[in-house]
Amino acid sequence: MAKVPDDFLQVLNARSQDIFKKIVERYLETGAPVGSRDLSRMLSVGLSPASVRNVMADLEDLGLIAAPHTSAGRQPTQQGLRFFVDAMLEVGAVDESDRSAISRQIESQVHGARVEDYLTEASSLLSGLSHGAGVVIAAKADMVLRHIEFVRLDATQGMAILVGQDGTVENRIVPLPPGLTSSALTQASNYLANLAAGKTIAEVRAAVRAQRAERVAELDELTQKLVDAGLATLSEGTPQQTPTVIVRGRSNLLNDTMESEELSRMRRLFDELERQEGLIELLGDADKAEGVRIFIGSENKLFSLSGSSVILSPYKDANEKVIGVLGVIGPTRLNYARIVPVVDYTAQAISAIMARKKA
Repeated sequence: MAKVPDDFLQVLNARSQDIFKKIVERYLETGAPVGSRDLSRMLSVGLSPASVRNVMADLEDLGLIAAPHTSAGRQPTQQGLRFFVDAMLEVGAVDESDRSAISRQIESQVHGARVEDYLTEASSLLSGLSHGAGVVIAAKADMVLRHIEFVRLDATQGMAILVGQDGTVENRIVPLPPGLTSSALTQASNYLANLAAGKTIAEVRAAVRAQRAERVAELDELTQKLVDAGLATLSEGTPQQTPTVIVRGRSNLLNDTMESEELSRMRRLFDELERQEGLIELLGDADKAEGVRIFIGSENKLFSLSGSSVILSPYKDANEKVIGVLGVIGPTRLNYARIVPVVDYTAQAISAIMARKKA
């Protein structure tokens, strides 16, 4: 099979471009292959079915179109869809009705809502607007703390209560050093509470290291062990940890009209998502790119089993750091021209919320 040259648009004449574009547009609209007779009627200039077949043969030799089965019309290949998206897709601004729906639904969250609530809303919103599955992948970042407190559970275990500045509360079990007194537990708790306000756990850990030499006289051995043990346990939420994934609308992609092979591939995709494998790679891809990224078929190994297309855009915090990605999973015949700006606008809306919550 011939390789599509980099200057393919210049190599193909206007007639070939028009025929290829019509094949892709019909496929995106209906999911069905199109034959030469139908194409000849769709073209603005009169061409016989025989002439159209000659052009289609050239496009097939280039790997841009193929027949799904014998005696069928032609539909774009994965390579053809990638070329269409990169070179021929016309993407405008987000539709005003979509813009209003996005702003209204995301901003409808009550004041003080958790970050997870906004992300869940974004996932549901993208599912509804695209008729696909909305997906949000959130990096597991350290919580910015308002308060830390230790509570004894028994002689060997305690509970660390973490209160975030956004109102999130987490309870984590930490080991207590043997022989720890109640006064030492209170001392360690007060020490960390004063140190932790406005910091992430990683920042608290660094501050403890910096102060250890200066404050060693103020901390007895048992208290120091509790601080070290507590921080080691509480630091599990590092950037290397598997991120959180939120998927809404999978029923849009799993329906009775699908072939059994398609259903099997799509279910494997959701199995992969639930196991959360490969998500850090997606976050890394987003961190390196500006704006929307489109993966078609096997271009990303996480989605290759399903034969899906995925449209993703990063969202950022107040410091312009990428902290997650959101987007849409669907069949390869997604309405790219509509969904690309919707995903981009939603990512911008979530980024704005993240900036306000940080302020």
